[in-house]
Amino acid sequence: MLADQPRAPAHAETMGHPFAPIPYTVRSVVLETPDTTTLVVEPHGDQRIPSSRPGQFVMLYAFGVGEVPIGVAGGNAEGQLIHTVRSAGKVTQALTHLTPGDTVGIRGPYGHGWPVANARGGDVVVVAGGLGMPPLREVVYELFRHRDSFGRVEIVYGARTPKDLVYYNEIQSWRRRDDVRLQVTVDAAGREWYGDVGVVTTRIPDCRFDPPKTTAFVCGPEIMMKLTAQALVERGVKPESTWISMERNMKCAIGLCGHCQFGPSFVCRDGPVFCYRDLAPLLAVREV
Repeated sequence: MLADQPRAPAHAETMGHPFAPIPYTVRSVVLETPDTTTLVVEPHGDQRIPSSRPGQFVMLYAFGVGEVPIGVAGGNAEGQLIHTVRSAGKVTQALTHLTPGDTVGIRGPYGHGWPVANARGGDVVVVAGGLGMPPLREVVYELFRHRDSFGRVEIVYGARTPKDLVYYNEIQSWRRRDDVRLQVTVDAAGREWYGDVGVVTTRIPDCRFDPPKTTAFVCGPEIMMKLTAQALVERGVKPESTWISMERNMKCAIGLCGHCQFGPSFVCRDGPVFCYRDLAPLLAVREV
C-alpha cells in the first residue's frame, strides 16, 4: 500500500533490544503554551539513535513513569533532537516538567516519513492543526533548504486560540519570507487577535497553487485532516499527492502489540504518514 514511500532506516533493533531506550540529556526547555513544552535533547554518551527523516517518530521515555510516541520536530548533525510535547497524561506531564540536565530515554526512529522529495518541481501545501505543526516543522525547513526545487509554497496553520500556537517566534520569521505564503488562523479569539478566525479548512480556498502539480502534507486532529484532505481534493489536488500523518494509539512502535491497528495497517509500522488515496475509505468508516 505504501510503495511510494521510502522505507525507514535501521533503528533500535539493530542496536540491541528493540525496547531498550538510549539515554539523552535535556539541553534546553521552551514553554510554547501553558501545557506544551519543546525539549532539545542531546546524546548522553557515545550512543545515539540513527538520524530521522521528517515525519518519523520516536518513543520518548520518562524514567520511572513510561514512554510515549512523539514526532521528531528537528535535529542536527551533533545528534541533538527537538521534541514538542503537550501534557495530556502522566507520561507527557512528566516530560513537560523536565529541566535542563535531566535524562530521558529514546528509541527509534520509527515509521515512514513525509515524501518531500516526491514534491520537487511542483507546488507544496503544508496544513497543520494544533500539535500537527511539530511533525511538519522539519518539512517546512526542508522546503526552505531546497527552496529552488519547489514551486509555490503555502503554509496554513490553525489552533484553537492564539495562546495555543506553538513556535510563535519561528512563525514570525516565516511570515517575513517573500518566497513562502503563510496563513495562521484560530478557532476563537478576543480583540487582541488581528489574524484570521476560523478552522483551517476555511483558508484552503485562498491558497494559491496549481492543483495537478501540487503535493499536500497535512497533520492535526483526525477530523481536521479528513476535512482538509477532502477540501484539497475538491480543489483538484490528486488524492495520491495528498499525505496525512496518523499518529494515534501507538505503544510498542514495532508492530507487535496491535494498539495502533488501522484497518489492515499498523500506524507505527506502515505509517504514521499515509497516502490519502489509500486511507480515504477507512476515514469514512466510524470507529475504525
